[in-house]
Amino acid sequence: MNLACQFAIKNNQYLYRFLRENSYWYKELNRNPDSLKQMEQQMKEYYKLTPKDKMDELSKKIELIRTFMDVLR
Repeated sequence: MNLACQFAIKNNQYLYRFLRENSYWYKELNRNPDSLKQMEQQMKEYYKLTPKDKMDELSKKIELIRTFMDVLR
């Protein structure tokens, strides 16, 4: 694993935790450091950090607030 890849992982707590939980990525990154982008994408899907997931979470919160407002009426 090259030095730039190591710095990117150390600076991102989600990447670091994902790498610790999915150790097969060590081998993949040692063989091909360009796989870091693939690992980031898989990490975002795993931890639900994609824009779609964020929008879904926001819509659930808005729906919860609407429900509370209906109860208060």
